[in-house]
Amino acid sequence: MKKYILMFLVGILCFVFVSCDPVAYDKPVIYLYPMEETEVSVKLHFNGSLDCTYPAYNDGWNVTAFPDGRLINKADGREYSYLFWEGVSDVEYDMSKGFVVRGEDTAAFLQEKLEYLGLTPREYNEFIVFWLPLMQSNRYNLITFQEDAYTDNAVLDITPQPDSILRIFMVYKPLDEHTEIEEQILPTFTRQGFTVVEWGGTCLK
Repeated sequence: MKKYILMFLVGILCFVFVSCDPVAYDKPVIYLYPMEETEVSVKLHFNGSLDCTYPAYNDGWNVTAFPDGRLINKADGREYSYLFWEGVSDVEYDMSKGFVVRGEDTAAFLQEKLEYLGLTPREYNEFIVFWLPLMQSNRYNLITFQEDAYTDNAVLDITPQPDSILRIFMVYKPLDEHTEIEEQILPTFTRQGFTVVEWGGTCLK
């Protein structure tokens, strides 16, 4: 029986519990891990505007995927580590639960939570080296975790259908002072069969 688990990491820093301003989706990257060499089609149905894709999206990505995560893009024959996209969308987030983290504690927090959520060391290290320079100098960061708000705006259509899917998206905003917020309980993830992993994030000013 195929198992589909969707997880979305969204860190949003503000003093209200709902945000509905236009939000940039920064560096979502998609890893594909089939059990054997497989031809894979990936389509993104995004409720917003795409600013950048790599390799070029061209109404979808068509790649040869390998178990170690290597991708050969059929459009240009080149090898890629993942599929990358960025865009902007109007989205509303539930801010009622999450974490307030000191900027100096960002690296340790991300290592712990991303590993718990199911990223491999390679994946969470690539996440951290992108986001850490943008977050560690903030006094605090308020981080929450979102589910449907992200996936409803950015639906992935993948053929053949994955056995397990992990999607992590972090949205954060710097805070000058500590604020109280109810801590959110995070889900865990088990990789089974053909696995797809996505991570990304954004900063709310």
